Amino acid sequence: MENEQLLAEIREANLTYLMLAQSLIRADKPAALFRLGLTEEAADLLAALSPAQVMKLASGNMLLCRFRVDDDLVWNLLTNHQPGKVNNDVTSRLHGSILMAGRISEAL
Repeated sequence: MENEQLLAEIREANLTYLMLAQSLIRADKPAALFRLGLTEEAADLLAALSPAQVMKLASGNMLLCRFRVDDDLVWNLLTNHQPGKVNNDVTSRLHGSILMAGRISEAL
């Protein structure tokens, strides 16, 4: 992938993320804090950005969002990818979501 194409895709991902984040925050702030893994202060800042500020912020060369899943246990639960083990997909995803929610509350 060429560098310019990669940068264009990063900008597009940033813009999409920022627009989604603003929409979620404005629709249901408590749910947005949980789903996005943001602090209340960061959510307030995102919600207050003007369209011009969103465009400027999105145009950088670094991704603004990141994966919150950082260990094998949660990845395996969310993807139901545990070799040699048959699990209920819904139960595994729920367990993964509970673990992630607990980690968010610990961080806050």
